[in-house]
Parts: sequence; C-alpha cells; structure tokens
Amino acid sequence: MHFGFSYIGLIFLIMLFVPNFLWTRFRPKDYDRYAKNENKVLLILERVGEVLVTCLVLIFEDFNVQGIELRLIWLGAAFLLMLLYEVFWIRYFRSGHTMRDFYGSMLGIPVPGASLPVAAVLLLAVYGRNPVLFAAGIILGIGHIGIHLMHKKEARVG
Repeated sequence: MHFGFSYIGLIFLIMLFVPNFLWTRFRPKDYDRYAKNENKVLLILERVGEVLVTCLVLIFEDFNVQGIELRLIWLGAAFLLMLLYEVFWIRYFRSGHTMRDFYGSMLGIPVPGASLPVAAVLLLAVYGRNPVLFAAGIILGIGHIGIHLMHKKEARVG
C-alpha cells in the first residue's frame, strides 16, 4: 500500500456524494419516521465506515490506474457497480419519492442504494490490494445495508 492522492477515489466519492446531496431535498415520504428508529450500533458502524472509506479511498495511490493489467477487471467491475448506482438514483429522482421507490430492488439487487456502493468499495479494495479499505467497506456495509434493510422491513416494501 502506497500513500498518495487517488484520483480514482475522488471520482468514486463524487459519484457517491452528488446524488446524496440531491437526495437531501427529495427524501422519500415518511423517511424521517423510520430514521428515528435506527439501531444505534448499526448507525455507529455506518458512520465509522463512512469516515474510513471517505478518507482511505483518497489517500492511497494504489487505486489509480498503474497500467494495463488483468486486475483492472476489478476496477472495471467497481465502476460498473457505481454506474448502476447512478442509474438507481436516476430511477429514484424520476419517481414519486416514496419508500417503495427508494427501497425497491433493481436487477434483483436488494436495497441497491446501499448495496451497490458498498460492493463497489469492496471491489476497489481488491483492485488496490488494500485490506484496510476492505475492512472499512465491511464495517460500512454492516451498518449502511443493515439500516436500510431495517427501514425496508419497517416500511413493508416488497
């Protein structure tokens, strides 16, 4: 692992944060009713994972493209998941902004707004050969996906 700025990490964060900033203006109807019941342990794991992932993807130059090599498949797969994440947001922003719209599966992927970026981070960690980012992605996944699965269950979304 080599310290240095990662432009790939910055691209991932932009793809992650831009739709989330927009979401703050277009939250699903009744979202706050479910958010107040969030499991505190999952919330702590989510926040710790968010901070770790945000920092780690930026400070390791190993995530940058180093040349043409077979392991680029992992980076390509991570970007594909992030592109699907953007499609998820387009679908949501064009919807009626309901809990069903927010938590409905996409291509068979449950809670895609939470699952896709976490999976992308894990693949980025594999590409960059970075076990620290992988561990941070697991922490983020447990908290973030766990919270959103609970919201989905509480809202009784298919």
